[in-house]
Amino acid sequence: MTWVKICGVTNLEDAQAAVAAGVDALGFVFYDKSPRNIDWQLAGKIVAQIPERVEKVGVFVNDSVERIDQYVHHAGLTVVQLCGKESVVAFIKHLRSQRDKDHRPKVISVIPSGTLPEHELFVDKDLRTALHALLIDSASDAEPGGTGKHFDWKKSKEVVETLGLTIPTIVAGGLTAKNVGEALAVLHPWGVDVASGVEAKPGKKDPEKIRAFVSAVRKAERLA
Repeated sequence: MTWVKICGVTNLEDAQAAVAAGVDALGFVFYDKSPRNIDWQLAGKIVAQIPERVEKVGVFVNDSVERIDQYVHHAGLTVVQLCGKESVVAFIKHLRSQRDKDHRPKVISVIPSGTLPEHELFVDKDLRTALHALLIDSASDAEPGGTGKHFDWKKSKEVVETLGLTIPTIVAGGLTAKNVGEALAVLHPWGVDVASGVEAKPGKKDPEKIRAFVSAVRKAERLA
């Protein structure tokens, strides 16, 4: 089954609606400039009421290893998503040296779709092995995520499918219940990630849109 993440959760009501719809992961954005920003105290309270089976993903942009590690500990995160210029290698080395192997968060690295051809992950086998997944988004330095725009799936098809042979790939950017089926059919990713496509407004989800999105993913799986 396709891994489904609802990102930009800011309140318990939205988190519970997503869990009820059958998602695999919830994303909490720790980035001050995002309209979906949340503090670690509130995120921790939400996480405490979410089933263990659901991954709790902390989304970070240009943060230090130390700050990320503190948020993981205090908020009870199970996955770290690195969206900025953080050194993925440095963070993974830190995890290996500082944390018990049974309590290390998984790591997802985000790559803007426009940088795919020259990205280091194509040549760094050890890094690919250490990562939980690679998230490909229509992001940029100005907008590290939540753009509401999708990248050119057909143009990126070959590269994304090649990456998927060695590392789980997640597709994000502009996904909705209406187009996620097409994204799955073209790119065949391991997972999908949505924020604005299931919102009533930035930072507030729409339960109906969440249910429709998950339903569209499952329908596309049946048709595959």
